Amino acid sequence: MRLSSQLKLRHLEVFVEVARQDSVTQAAEALGMTQPAVTRTLRELEAVVGKPLVERHGRGIRLSAYGEMFRDHAGRSLALARDGVAMLQGLDEAEGPRVAIGALPTVSATVVPDALAALRTEGSHSRFSVRTGDNQYLLDQLRRGNLDVVVGRLPAPDHMVGLDFDPLFRERVVAVVAQDHPLAALPHVPSEAFEGFPVLMPSEGSIIRPLVDRMFLEQGMTVPRFPIETVSATFGRRFTLKHRAIWIISHGVVRADLEEGVLALLPLNTDSTLGPVGLCIRSEHQLSAAAARFCAALREICEA
Repeated sequence: MRLSSQLKLRHLEVFVEVARQDSVTQAAEALGMTQPAVTRTLRELEAVVGKPLVERHGRGIRLSAYGEMFRDHAGRSLALARDGVAMLQGLDEAEGPRVAIGALPTVSATVVPDALAALRTEGSHSRFSVRTGDNQYLLDQLRRGNLDVVVGRLPAPDHMVGLDFDPLFRERVVAVVAQDHPLAALPHVPSEAFEGFPVLMPSEGSIIRPLVDRMFLEQGMTVPRFPIETVSATFGRRFTLKHRAIWIISHGVVRADLEEGVLALLPLNTDSTLGPVGLCIRSEHQLSAAAARFCAALREICEA
């Protein structure tokens, strides 16, 4: 029997969602299906591949070793199918195909809007959507085919399976305060400064958090015991300006405020946090003409 008569797109959709949620119940809710229907679809897929893809784990489930092996293949196959459908659907739309962009905070306030503005000036009629969030969320959406490209920091190697990275520039993490903050005029940062003022730090699990933790250790400074963890540029800016906080964040997020003198850079050595920022794209994904133009515009801006 041919594979095409056994394997259906819904099998992949259900498996990928169960793998993402680690839960049949949550996958069913996300897909708008009943739990028995999700379970039945998983069993059908297991019959096709001839291996158990999920197993019981405590009171829930998790992927089996076979499921882990199959996860990336299923995700890429589903993403490619969605790409093809979206491309063909976009051919009949006068305004052009939609390009879905994922942008980490470090670029969502700088090079990404500049690139989109440049395309608009050139007369582009493509439709763009920009989604922000943390690195793990955006890469998950990229693998599922919900995003065409993600712009941000180079992820850890174990997060790059099935993805390609195209570097654009290098950026560091900085520590900033309001211009009238008591620390703003000091020639060096006292070791007790991070205990005497509120501290905003990247969230646990964010791509730059390990770099920040390592920076503290390298300089013999104690990591703040009670930081406020956030990657929100809006929250971070307001809290820093209103509540005498120290904000540790990627330079791109605060670049405009530093140039305008709204925020001040603390004299803290952050050389060890320097790292590449670029484009993440699925390895098998062929970008649409509109997405390729966006990437080209982004490169031109970063090279200027």
